[in-house]
Amino acid sequence: MSLIRLSAALATALLVGCFVEGCSTQPKPAPGAAAVQPDLTRKPAPDFTLKDADGKQVRLADYRGKVVLLDFWATWCGPCRIEIPWFTEMERKNKDKGFAVLGVSMDDEGWKVVKPFVGEMKINYRVLLGTDQAAHDYGGLDALPTTFLIDRDGKIASVHVGLTSRKDFEDGVEQLLQTPAKGSSGRISLPSLFVGPR
Repeated sequence: MSLIRLSAALATALLVGCFVEGCSTQPKPAPGAAAVQPDLTRKPAPDFTLKDADGKQVRLADYRGKVVLLDFWATWCGPCRIEIPWFTEMERKNKDKGFAVLGVSMDDEGWKVVKPFVGEMKINYRVLLGTDQAAHDYGGLDALPTTFLIDRDGKIASVHVGLTSRKDFEDGVEQLLQTPAKGSSGRISLPSLFVGPR
């Protein structure tokens, strides 16, 4: 995790330097930020089973059919603190539209630092404790935050590495919410067509 901490520390230092120098406070898309990819180029998001604050096991597969913003973050990550309130607002605004935020904490110290942070930041979405395996499955996480937008079919639609603009997230989420899951559009089950006696 030390490489992730170093990357986040450098990103925070650059951000603070930007504020001190007086440049724009609107974060620019990180080099790793990507627009929503065409459906045919999307790859399945690796499934995982991680525990939430109540010790319940949560699988990404349980969210199939929803648009998911999957955020890998840590309490010590400055850019993460900037993005988390945006995600809290997106969860509040879109949860009834088939949208969910999942925050995966990569803190080595575990729940003893994560639980107070969740309360302090008033996080209203599900927070899970990450593992080295989950980080590996999602490409090694060279920096935090690293955030994935996952479509209703469980495929990665975009990846944002480092601090990204709020508008990029909102635009991506809105686009994905307007697209139904492939398995749910215009299909009528055969039993519903049967009207005669059985």
